Amino acid sequence: MSGTNHHPSPRPDHPGEQGTADPIRLLGIRDTPLSVDEVFTAVGDAASGGTALFVGTVRSHDGGSDVDGLGYSAHPTAEAELRRVAEKVAADFPVRALAAVHRVGDLRIGDLAVVVAVSCAHRGEAFEACRRLIDDLKHEVPIWKHQTFSDGTEEWVGA
Repeated sequence: MSGTNHHPSPRPDHPGEQGTADPIRLLGIRDTPLSVDEVFTAVGDAASGGTALFVGTVRSHDGGSDVDGLGYSAHPTAEAELRRVAEKVAADFPVRALAAVHRVGDLRIGDLAVVVAVSCAHRGEAFEACRRLIDDLKHEVPIWKHQTFSDGTEEWVGA
């Protein structure tokens, strides 16, 4: 086989590599705890050879300061923007299944803040699509993080 093709096109003789009609299986912005199992199960697909999953958790420090508390809030358009981001990823990559959920409200250190997953026929495209999904979610979906630090300071950050 000559050359490298990072995004193989579906071929008619390999229908299992063609994406499903609607690969977006689960999207949500929730004020309840997130489940890695729920997201992983949502992207299960018998024709997928690769599933990439990313889990973002609340960490105990940021920028050299100890974090005491953290809360996420979302604009009313956040779910629509999340769908737009997911549709774009599904259009740009040969995605068979995709899921993304983000938490809002007050969270503790170690809590799951975001879980995204993508299944594709091949691992490389699953990794690339998952990376694009989490990066675009963080940059384009209007969710904000409010952190309070042990020294009494606080900050708002784009999630």
